[in-house]
Amino acid sequence: MLRSRVEGDDELFYSIALQVAASEARQGHRSVAEELRAEVEKARVVKPRGPSVAIPFGLPRGNLEGLLELREPRLKLKDVVLDASLTKHMGDVVRQQRRRDWLREHGKKPSRRLLFVGPPGSGKTMSAEAVAGELGLPLFVIRLEQLISRFMGDTAAKLRLVFDETAQRRGVYLFDEFDAVGAHRTATNDVAEMRRVLNSFLQFMEEEAPTDSVIICATNHPGLLDRALLRRYDQVLEFRPPSNDQIKDILLRNLRPMKAPRLAWAKILKAAGELSQAELARAADDAVKNAILDERNTVSSEDILVLLEERHRMRSAFLDAAKS
Repeated sequence: MLRSRVEGDDELFYSIALQVAASEARQGHRSVAEELRAEVEKARVVKPRGPSVAIPFGLPRGNLEGLLELREPRLKLKDVVLDASLTKHMGDVVRQQRRRDWLREHGKKPSRRLLFVGPPGSGKTMSAEAVAGELGLPLFVIRLEQLISRFMGDTAAKLRLVFDETAQRRGVYLFDEFDAVGAHRTATNDVAEMRRVLNSFLQFMEEEAPTDSVIICATNHPGLLDRALLRRYDQVLEFRPPSNDQIKDILLRNLRPMKAPRLAWAKILKAAGELSQAELARAADDAVKNAILDERNTVSSEDILVLLEERHRMRSAFLDAAKS
């Protein structure tokens, strides 16, 4: 307990204090237990739990520099446009994580292993950042180009380093484009080494982590994932294309601080069909930049329609190039 305080690991310090409170409660010392819990909650409110200094990666167990990219979360769940079901499920995960010590006192563990599935640009990465922001934790993105190696055993060894870090440093860890690691073990283009990597990942996912770090895997191609992965996740959350109401919300949020009076929503919604959250946000952002350069403080329906059509052309060009 003293070591965690000296090292500045507040979460570990609070966790041990709450374990002491639980021990006191089991011995019938309810007032002492309640006082300890109250002091921990007060300390957490007074001192934010977010990272305040650079996080060192050069540790004795291996060099994580290049494997993990640290991102300071700037978003909360209210900043991400999602359907009601997704918002509720992620809110439940955040609530369990915030009260994780209370759950453990009752023999339960908080949800911490999540699989995000959905098309590109549907908000998966933003949602991972928002979860980290809600919890006041750092977001670590695992860089797959550094993780996957052609040398036998090297990828599994790097995975071991990452999971050791999740067990020692509380945070949100994002495996983006996860199908590169979790592809089905019977895939025709598979090799023995990648089967070993997947088996290692399945084993590591089962391990306990006293930090309750959140592990998020995101994929655009859930059909490629091995079926054995499914039972390793506490939640599998599907991200769908935005509804009409969500399209309006995304555009209006990203048009700020410009004024957008009397927009022709029927035409805009039709033009926005099949575009992702990311494409809609970029079209609105381009409309704002054009207005700034034109020294205007308003954006018209025509401004938005032109840029939405441009996004469709970009998408078509990309798909045609991929087919050729």
